[in-house]
Amino acid sequence: MNNNQESIQLINTAIIKSKEKRIDSSYEERLSATCQTEAIKALSIAISHLAESQKISYDQAAIQIVETVRELDSIWNDYVMMEGINKLKTMLKSSSH
Repeated sequence: MNNNQESIQLINTAIIKSKEKRIDSSYEERLSATCQTEAIKALSIAISHLAESQKISYDQAAIQIVETVRELDSIWNDYVMMEGINKLKTMLKSSSH
């Protein structure tokens, strides 16, 4: 393996290890607590409603709901990022004048 490939492998390993340190090891407790919330009960009702109204399986309904929420989250992440970039551009323009 050449130096470049070794460096890339080292960087990738370091990224993975740094993520590992940020993982909250109480995920089992958090999952259990989250599954007992009213929000989860409401999602269960929403899954049933979507499955019945669209005549699809409960699995398909759950996937559609999760994918929709993820898409909304992605859209808002992009929006917030663009707002931040636009503010930085404005700040940089005003500081260069």
